[in-house]
Amino acid sequence: SSVKRNCIDFILGIWLGVEWDNHERGKHNGSHEGIHYFKCRHPTGGSFIRPNKANFGVDFLSAVKEKYGLNENEHGPDSEAGLSLVIGTKTVETVGFDSIKEKQKQLNILSDISVDACAVSLAGQEEEIRKSCPNIRQINLSRNLLSSWKEVLAIACQVENLETLNLSENKMKFPSLLPPASLTFCKLRVLALNQTGVTWTEVLLCATGWPTLEELYLASNSISLLKRPVDVLQNLKWLDLSNNQLTDENQLHLIADLPRLERLILSNNGIYSIHFPDAAFGYKTRMFPSLTHLILKDNRIAKWSVINELDKLEKLESFDCRNNPLMDSEKNIETLKQHIIAKIGRLKFLNKSQIFPEERRGAELDYRKKYGIHWLEAGGNQDPKKNKPSEEFLAAHPRFQLLCDRKLPDCKYQSLNIKDGNRHSSDLIFCTLVRSTKMLPC
Repeated sequence: SSVKRNCIDFILGIWLGVEWDNHERGKHNGSHEGIHYFKCRHPTGGSFIRPNKANFGVDFLSAVKEKYGLNENEHGPDSEAGLSLVIGTKTVETVGFDSIKEKQKQLNILSDISVDACAVSLAGQEEEIRKSCPNIRQINLSRNLLSSWKEVLAIACQVENLETLNLSENKMKFPSLLPPASLTFCKLRVLALNQTGVTWTEVLLCATGWPTLEELYLASNSISLLKRPVDVLQNLKWLDLSNNQLTDENQLHLIADLPRLERLILSNNGIYSIHFPDAAFGYKTRMFPSLTHLILKDNRIAKWSVINELDKLEKLESFDCRNNPLMDSEKNIETLKQHIIAKIGRLKFLNKSQIFPEERRGAELDYRKKYGIHWLEAGGNQDPKKNKPSEEFLAAHPRFQLLCDRKLPDCKYQSLNIKDGNRHSSDLIFCTLVRSTKMLPC
């Protein structure tokens, strides 16, 4: 054994300093007895291990051959094993699996390759991937040992028709400067970078090489700051920023100009407020011009003002707000859903449930009935010349007047002569007037 100088000099041998992806497996921050040997992102994510305990990984093509049954030592009679499947105590003959296995062995015809959790750490010999797998379009490289974006480029540059790439759960070092122009990802449409430690600034730097990207997944990266995308991500339709730290509503304004963004996932970010300052109530915002689906579940939304703001979105059709404090503000969950439906006019799906036309009609009528008295007391009147509801009422119920003006069954509101302290929504007189023609006998 040898002594590692300037390391742990009282213990014989060589030790490696590592930081675990799961910081609970670590013991310290990279220091020992007051000497700091390496840096850790997490204060308890570091450990020292012996080199023979470390897995330094394999190259991409070796992992593919291992996964798809192309090991060089796989030539004996046992190579046909796996044509039967044991389920519980029964053995089931896997009819047709042998032909699937043979197809998988032909790497040159594979278009979808998954080597997740296969300890891939490097690209391997230059041009070997291109020669062996010329038809790849989708690659799943999640949960591997890739440590840098440079190594990803070394793999991807050999895959000319790459459309989908999953790199989630690889703790990587990304470029800090604008990378050289490249056509490596010129056909890439879907990219997953969940739990990679990437920042939004690094995303924008790399995005210069993703001109056709449509879906980007960035969950669980501790992202708290955004920047405005300039000449990048202009074709993006789907953005997942769930499980980050975007508590500041102003950060969302920085991505609000993405022209084609249709789906935005912001679950579990600690969001409690959303505001579109460019539009007054009753008008549509210029922000998020193409957004149709918004997911805000598992946040801290407790105020109806957030729901009112969402009606300003021009094309919003689907909204998911499960597991927010607001969802506990009404004893009757159906009443709460009705209020959301009435407040967001274009909504067709709420919390993954479809809103049918008759449900919307009922929700809007019940909403008018419940708040009709408040409207009258705030200065509302069915005579347009006398109708002057207060700013406070309009801010709390921005769609109420619109619902009164729409071609719904005629409603008349009258405040009954009851003491103020005993007024309820049932004090509303609700009438439906039906036109009819009576035919008299000659």
